[in-house]
Amino acid sequence: MSTVLLIQSKDAISGVSIPEPVKQYFSQAMSGEAWSYTYRGQEGVFYLEKAGKGQGHAESERLRKAGSSIAKSLNADKTNSVNVINVDATAEWGVALAEGLALTNYKFDKYLKDREKTALSLKIITYSGAGAEQWNAVQTIVESVFVARDLVNEPVLGLNATGLADKFVQLGQQAGFSVEVWNKAKIESQKMGGLLSVNKGSQDPPTFSIMEYKPANAKNSKPIVLVGKGVVFDTGGLSLKPTPASMDYMKCDMAGSAVVGGVMYAVGKLNLPLWVIGLVPATDNRPGENAICPGDIITTFDGTTVEVLNTDAEGRLILCDALAFAKKYEPELVMDFATLTGAAARALGAYGSAMMGTADESVKNDVKAAGDKVYERLAEFPLWEEYSEEMKGDISDLKNLGKAEGGAQTAGAFLKYFTNYPWLHFDIAGTAFNHAPDAYRVKGGTGVGVRMVVQFLMNKANG
Repeated sequence: MSTVLLIQSKDAISGVSIPEPVKQYFSQAMSGEAWSYTYRGQEGVFYLEKAGKGQGHAESERLRKAGSSIAKSLNADKTNSVNVINVDATAEWGVALAEGLALTNYKFDKYLKDREKTALSLKIITYSGAGAEQWNAVQTIVESVFVARDLVNEPVLGLNATGLADKFVQLGQQAGFSVEVWNKAKIESQKMGGLLSVNKGSQDPPTFSIMEYKPANAKNSKPIVLVGKGVVFDTGGLSLKPTPASMDYMKCDMAGSAVVGGVMYAVGKLNLPLWVIGLVPATDNRPGENAICPGDIITTFDGTTVEVLNTDAEGRLILCDALAFAKKYEPELVMDFATLTGAAARALGAYGSAMMGTADESVKNDVKAAGDKVYERLAEFPLWEEYSEEMKGDISDLKNLGKAEGGAQTAGAFLKYFTNYPWLHFDIAGTAFNHAPDAYRVKGGTGVGVRMVVQFLMNKANG
């Protein structure tokens, strides 16, 4: 077992129970200007991270990244277990260091022939010191992030719409929430024209998954509803995407549904006293069979007609059915998650997700605060009335495409049309998938959104 120490005051090292040579080394080394130290000797491998270089949540993020570096070193050394000791730093900083370490300890390797030889060695992470009472919950949240990452990283050949629904059923069995899956016939009977229209080009049927966690001690009399875009692969349909740096990673276009699945798993495992519902419309978007054509007019779940000007603006077509369906619950709040627009990604890059909606300012502030705490930052975009005007149709109620400018907002305005409740939309197009490792946000699916939403819900449950 290796040991990781987090120390804010140099003098605190004297009270730590570690071998004397290690203690002497760190005591001398900490007089320098570095913030990270490693000791390797016959006593074993010890890491020390100094806390307090920055302040607040920014320092927490620095420590998560420091933990990420340590995780990579531990696996390179084929270490099986590590004990993180928060000597004298705040609970937030100590937990952040260990969380960054844990979040980095992920690898999607199910398709590697020699995966046993290359598998990560680190299996056990223990934690002591301030914040220790939080560690079990943090490990559950990390596990939930891994659930979301696995879903995003799975290619469509292994995870079509039916497969995604099956995964939700498995998660429900593991975490204690109910799952109802609608097949194509049921979806047709409910006249979910948005979902059905996108599915017209596919040989695989669509699904609509309804997940529900309603404990007897739920504090909310009206549910919080989570809606996730479940486009398991997006070719763009007849408005075909180019392959390089576009279609070649579109297995991630269901990352919004992965947020919902990951959060529902966490809510159940943590036994949060909240009534939470998850809705996921799922299909692939392909140009085959009788694929919907630009110029076609469809009728959505609530009877709204939409002229489809671009078949690659398909996410909003399946989400609108789910958002309209959510009205039946008279929800306290609806939060939808989608890799919806390149406009949001271009505006914010990989450094934050776009948020917009009609929820009260107090709710928005609570969500932003949760995002800041876990460093899944949110930038609020406006939903001015002009964006809604852009989405009005000429020969239909709506059209599915606005101007090139403000594309994230017009997409949001389109979705807003189908809501009559407090609602927030999260465009995670720039944050859901990494093309290269970024500290604890590993290459591939990041699981972004899970930690932010779970933090928001935990704050609500404890408020």
